[in-house]
Amino acid sequence: MVADFLKHAFKATNEHGLHSPFLFEFYRDVIKDKSLPFDDADIVKLRKELLTDQREIKINDLGAGSKHSNKSHKKVADIAKTAKKSKKWAGILARIIAKYDYKTVVEFGTSLGLTTAMLAKATQYGKVYTFEGCANTLTVAKEGFQTLGLNNVTPLLGDIDDSLQNCSSQLPSLDFVFFDANHQYEPTMRYFKRCLEKSHENSCFVFDDIYWSEGMKKAWEEIKAHPQVTISLDFFQLGIVFFRKNQPKQSFVLRG
Repeated sequence: MVADFLKHAFKATNEHGLHSPFLFEFYRDVIKDKSLPFDDADIVKLRKELLTDQREIKINDLGAGSKHSNKSHKKVADIAKTAKKSKKWAGILARIIAKYDYKTVVEFGTSLGLTTAMLAKATQYGKVYTFEGCANTLTVAKEGFQTLGLNNVTPLLGDIDDSLQNCSSQLPSLDFVFFDANHQYEPTMRYFKRCLEKSHENSCFVFDDIYWSEGMKKAWEEIKAHPQVTISLDFFQLGIVFFRKNQPKQSFVLRG
């Protein structure tokens, strides 16, 4: 991954390499602008509380596991240390949702629900459908949603392949999808193709940890090359794609 990071750093550019008005505006309003479209003080407070939560829970990880720990039992406090995307990356997700006024938001990988809360606040008048394979972490996440007063989150427990099929069949379209669950090639491609069926011209899909493994790198390359993807943005930590039909196919390596 170090070699990938150095290669990315060498190639990466900023908004001055973007000639499309859509992309220049995206970089200015989503990447350069660090402000949040809401007050996150209550989420910060909740995270601090979770960081001191000494409850030990059994972990049932249906995904690719964690590079931090593979223990079957963990303290909530230990999970909280790595559960939420950093404010930098979570802020980018929130600004995308708010900027394009996305109403139907999907997240694969709820964990303790901290990033979910950011997505839910960003789509104040929309709905977040969040998928999680571990019942015990989802229980903690639900406690947090209640504490934060988030009524626009629908948590879905179980194997994503099963729950996604059931959920997507009931939704007319998907505006925004954040892929942060099973960091392996085959599941990532399955979820992508399933969500693609419900995408539209203004949809945005975001993939976390695109350099996490050889499988994720392979998946990212195939996703970029997909004929329905017209714009792909590689921020190393995140990969972002759009499906704008009147946009010539372009791929950029960018600094976050």
